[in-house]
Amino acid sequence: MTIGQYPTITLAQARTKREDFNSLLSQDIDPLEYRYEQQRKGVEEAENTLKSIAEKWIEVKASEVSKDYANDIWRSLELHIFPIIGNMPVTRIKATHAISAIKPIAAKGNLETVKRVYQRINEVMYYAVNTGMIEANPLAKISAAFACPKKKNMPSIKPEELPTFMRALSRASISHITRCMIEWQLHTITRPTETAGARWEEIDWDEKLWKIPASRMKGKESKKREHQIPLTLQTLNLLSELKEISGHREFIFPGDRNPNTHANSQTANQAIKRMGYGGILVSHGLRSIASTTLNEQGFDPFVIESALAHVDPNEVRRAYNRATYLEKRRELMTWWSQHIDKALYSPRH
Repeated sequence: MTIGQYPTITLAQARTKREDFNSLLSQDIDPLEYRYEQQRKGVEEAENTLKSIAEKWIEVKASEVSKDYANDIWRSLELHIFPIIGNMPVTRIKATHAISAIKPIAAKGNLETVKRVYQRINEVMYYAVNTGMIEANPLAKISAAFACPKKKNMPSIKPEELPTFMRALSRASISHITRCMIEWQLHTITRPTETAGARWEEIDWDEKLWKIPASRMKGKESKKREHQIPLTLQTLNLLSELKEISGHREFIFPGDRNPNTHANSQTANQAIKRMGYGGILVSHGLRSIASTTLNEQGFDPFVIESALAHVDPNEVRRAYNRATYLEKRRELMTWWSQHIDKALYSPRH
């Protein structure tokens, strides 16, 4: 093995290097093989940057979540993480690096975004651990560096105000698709993203069910499951009306600019705001109207929670409820749709 050329490498440096080689030999390690291994590790480290590992991770993640959600994850990393530490070798990333990257988001008060970002970067790092890139995840505890987001109740109206809202919706200067989308969300008691992304293939006409696949449902991966929603006469009528508009497309509520995609989940919020309900009601708050009304009417709380797709923490009860509540929910949904109709046509006070 050559150590280097004199005088670039001094005699003292050469002697030190010789001692290093002899030390390796005493451990039955070939100095030449050791050198090649160190060079290989250096190349591997340079190639395995945080961004390159994230690219491999998102391929796996995309198979577990919806395409839109996977795109949302990637955009948040591109915006907040990659410009700052994306090119760093994953083996050199420390908690201080990630915290420095996330701090500007926290400074703006976007604590929900902070939470999402540090959860996502941790998933990337755990992927690096599980694939043998690093021994441990140094970012596991970075959540302690940031304040927790405060849970906020979605603005909503009282159940007795539903007739006024329904009349405002019927007169609102909004697109027909948007009006139908708001009505559909109200009747089905679903979340904005679940409604906006509804596909025709999810409709079971024979069983009169809307079957939302597990990949589109909110919640922890381990507890996600298909959510079945009984379709009432009113929701079936809405579908018949919409089939003439979007029946030849993938999505029930096509996007305004690009009909090959689904409507934006914020479209309903914008329409409700234009109706004069800014700061008073958001589309997610429609679920609150249903929940309050149904509880006041004395419906079984567990059936209501099942209709809202809230996951029961008790696994045994959850499995039982899933099997027994569908018919009870059909009764509940029928009553709720009729109640909405009555609200629309109720006399003014």
